[in-house]
Amino acid sequence: MGDTLPTSPGDAGDATGSADGTTWWPAPSSWGPIAATVEVPGSKSETARALFLAAIADAPGRLHGALDSRDTHLMAEGLEALGAGISREPCTGDLLVEPLDHPRGGTTVNCGLAGTVLRFLPPLAALAEGTTTFLGDESALVRPVRPVLDALDAWGAHTTYLGAPGFLPFQVSGAGALPLPGAPREVTVDASASSQFVSALLLSAPLMDGPVTVRATGRVVSLPHIAMTVEALRGRGVEVRAEVDEGAATHSWTVAPGRPHGGDAGIDPDLSNAGPFLAAALVCGGTVRIPRWPASTTQAGDAWRDLLTRMGAEVTLDERGLQVAGPGRDGIRGLEADLSDVGELTPTVAALAVLARTPSRITGIAHLRGHETDRLAALATEITRLGGDARELPDGLEIRPAPLHAARLRTYADHRMATFAAVIGLAVPGVEVEDVETTAKTMPDFPHLWRAMLVPHGTTA
Repeated sequence: MGDTLPTSPGDAGDATGSADGTTWWPAPSSWGPIAATVEVPGSKSETARALFLAAIADAPGRLHGALDSRDTHLMAEGLEALGAGISREPCTGDLLVEPLDHPRGGTTVNCGLAGTVLRFLPPLAALAEGTTTFLGDESALVRPVRPVLDALDAWGAHTTYLGAPGFLPFQVSGAGALPLPGAPREVTVDASASSQFVSALLLSAPLMDGPVTVRATGRVVSLPHIAMTVEALRGRGVEVRAEVDEGAATHSWTVAPGRPHGGDAGIDPDLSNAGPFLAAALVCGGTVRIPRWPASTTQAGDAWRDLLTRMGAEVTLDERGLQVAGPGRDGIRGLEADLSDVGELTPTVAALAVLARTPSRITGIAHLRGHETDRLAALATEITRLGGDARELPDGLEIRPAPLHAARLRTYADHRMATFAAVIGLAVPGVEVEDVETTAKTMPDFPHLWRAMLVPHGTTA
């Protein structure tokens, strides 16, 4: 990315303040068909798992293409607090990881608003000697964590809530090893609110005292994220036996002990974060290409290939990456979809649904009420603020076509609500986005990338 792009509405520097201190970013509207190539930063989910496994590995490691964002900084800082050494090589941007000898207790971990830190690090703290305190942003105080802590208690750790039971802040007191003698080697987890509850236990399992089994009952949301965790473990030599019932009756994963292998690992682009840019092709018309789109992946964002096709796009995957050619706003179709496996894509799907010419029904996403904000309530509220027609369902949203108008859209400190508003702004002049910098949670410099994509005649962002 260069510094010679022409000035246009919607750069981060155009944000204005209000009397209450809120900053508002004028979302740029479409100038017509686009032809852009967007280099999307590394996957947050892959980076979190790769960092964790490198920190408990049997040898030092190097991570190529890791995401540089607030969430990944918090993960690195948390792992360092527990005993790992992590630094960024200036010339390459690679992360260099010195594994911990044994998890270190008696420390404090700041989770910020990162679900991966909130759920992945307590099991590691439970393997330490001493007490670790977990704190976070105010908005994180409503993100559930009880299933992870209940499992740790069953294995012999001791957890204490310092506020509302089941939520931050809390403390984890470990005994140096788990499971303790006499404790069960299998734990049952309700993962209907987050797949991270299962991934959290699997990631620390290689350090435990013998093989352990994590069993999830009922419908597990976001199964691709657990598949990503299993693939990451196996890729570093950890033995994982998975028994997944596609009928959703029960799922279990058994992990053998033994530190993951160290060494080099690469991170693919974040396919979920590619969604708003690909959606822009549908709204504006023209094409958007994402280079280095993997031919095979466990990332939830790979579902864009199917979802965007169903909503009116032409999608092509080849050696140059993934290209989406869009029809423009008048050609966007609504859809009916169960997004239980890919709930993080919902805000962008909802933005396209608001602009579509036919109704949409999105289900299977009740668990989004426990994300950075209650995303279902937030989406319904902001769509209504625009003049749109949205109705909350017990597990989703119904969205119908309606005339839209300019509005100031709230983001609730949620990065995906900010990108939802940016997509809407392409078609609705006068949309302003509250605190667009919340996108730095997973997408550094989003306003610049967004503006660069819209430069007439295309650009490389």
